Amino acid sequence: MKQVQVSFLDRNGEVQYGLNWGQRDNRDPNQAYLQLTPEIYRGDFFPPKGKYFIANTDDNETIIFNRAQKDLGCALQTPENNALLGLYIRRRLGVLSGHEITKQDIEKCGMSYFTFTKIDDMHYQLNLGEYKYEISNHKVMIDEPLQVIYYGAPGTGKSFTIDDKTDDENSVRTTFHPDSDYASFVGAYKPTMENVPINSIYGESVQFATGKNGHPGTEKKIVYKYVPQAFLKAYVAAWSNLNKPYFLIIEEINRGNCAQIFGDLFQLLDRNNAGSSSYAIHADEDISQFLSSDNKGFASLSDDQKDAIRSFMLEKDNGKTQAVGQDILDGKLLLLPPNLYIWATMNTSDQSLFPIDSAFKRRWNWKYMPIEYNPLDKKTQQPIDWKFKIGDNLYSWGQFLSKINPEIYSLTESSDKQMGYFFAKADNATGIISEDVFLNKVLFYLWTDVFKDFDVSSELFKNKKANRSFRFTDFFEDSDALGNFIDNFGLDPIDNLEEDSDDPDDSTNLDDSQAKKGPSKTFVIRMEDGTIISSKKAKDALIDFVKYADIEKVRNLNIASHNDTPFISLQSDPGFDTWKKRYKHPIPGTDYYINSAWSVEDMLNKLVTRIANDLDLHIISKKIILQSEYKDETTD
Repeated sequence: MKQVQVSFLDRNGEVQYGLNWGQRDNRDPNQAYLQLTPEIYRGDFFPPKGKYFIANTDDNETIIFNRAQKDLGCALQTPENNALLGLYIRRRLGVLSGHEITKQDIEKCGMSYFTFTKIDDMHYQLNLGEYKYEISNHKVMIDEPLQVIYYGAPGTGKSFTIDDKTDDENSVRTTFHPDSDYASFVGAYKPTMENVPINSIYGESVQFATGKNGHPGTEKKIVYKYVPQAFLKAYVAAWSNLNKPYFLIIEEINRGNCAQIFGDLFQLLDRNNAGSSSYAIHADEDISQFLSSDNKGFASLSDDQKDAIRSFMLEKDNGKTQAVGQDILDGKLLLLPPNLYIWATMNTSDQSLFPIDSAFKRRWNWKYMPIEYNPLDKKTQQPIDWKFKIGDNLYSWGQFLSKINPEIYSLTESSDKQMGYFFAKADNATGIISEDVFLNKVLFYLWTDVFKDFDVSSELFKNKKANRSFRFTDFFEDSDALGNFIDNFGLDPIDNLEEDSDDPDDSTNLDDSQAKKGPSKTFVIRMEDGTIISSKKAKDALIDFVKYADIEKVRNLNIASHNDTPFISLQSDPGFDTWKKRYKHPIPGTDYYINSAWSVEDMLNKLVTRIANDLDLHIISKKIILQSEYKDETTD
């Protein structure tokens, strides 16, 4: 069993910067992370970046961690909300919520480090100070419902939420549909190809061929074999390691006939206070034989794994206990273990062919996923500010949803048909939803699914040129129709970096065309080391920040701008001549160019933040300030 100590102090004996990560403007003051030393993050003590792991603490808390910062994952954070870690550390050190952690606080506590003890690849013990206790047969569960259905409008992040809390190593996923049944969910005999011995009948006996001269003495034949499906795969995996949470994930649970699909497994969904099924059921002969004798069942488990199952006692809520372990191992009884979580999603806009009855519903926890118009990235806690493109203009996706969803509710008298923020997917590099996606996914959904049974007579949907409501075909027959439709919503176009002047040296004055766009803006980025980057053009602020960060280091991050164009390039790079001219901005005094199609907000909220995080640069604040509000911050 391995242990590591993660100190609250850096190599100079000062408070780790990460403990007070949130002590800045516009942040939750409790946000924090734990910095790891190179000796730790370069080793394999913690799972690699992107994998979650669970720490059971010495004060009976359960904390979910993952690694963050750069590709190396040189820090630990709580992925759901990194303020959770800061709150926990402050409580252990006796520091009030939201207050800065000082060296005096750590000295007063008398403990300056956490000890992590590794149980297995997913489970750890966390103690404040030294820890010597040897853990054995320790069960660690997560503080989540055993059976929960995430439901809401399309695009609210239901599947993403589940995926964010699980990984491929401890989950199996299936999707229900109208043709789903018990066999496709649990398992059934199916014809499969297998190598079988070549045989012949000689007299009254069967003679089997022996391998000779490189021939194995077998031939491929179709045989019938029991093939496990999602339920049995998850069931076996969970029983195989009772100390590790395992997840059976069901997408679109309301699109199948749940009564038919679950069959007698319905009884197992009743869970007791210990987390296992309250009652065991007798397994079908096919399932029993598979579990007891097939290598994909329990037959190939180690002696220790089998002993763990044999020793399992069913603890009933009435206080009675039942030794069911051997019957479970033999496949005679089926019982959901306390570490098997069944999580599902339900899209409330789908017209279910098979209604879910109340007896089935009450065996689940339900979690409604509301529509967020200004969502935050769960990892960076930065705003996700997607745009959608119509013609040469960009518009706020969140503002459009805030206008269209009330109209959907007014027409349908239901929120089920409303659209969540993630209904349409923006380009990962630019954060922009293309015109084609907007037209053929968003508007197609509105006209063919939402409005098909309603009279759309609102001013928002009026085709003023034709003096009638818009028809979906209008957007293909009239090139101006899409722009006219958006004009009805009163959305203001968002400035783009490409709208800056083409003169790279003009970094102080706006030309006439820019002045007509409204009040002048100043883009200000304040760094922790005292550096202030300030410009009246987003392009120039971005260039100055890249020079501050080190052009070559930024280039090595391999950031793509648009259509896989490198963000930093040389004129000699392949394809440079074919890239759009208005996106190519030379970096004065160098041979480099930045290639950018980002909007101003994306430049400040996403691009600069990503570069700073990847290069471990610390930004205090970044703002867009109207000229009337601006003062020279370099004098502060």
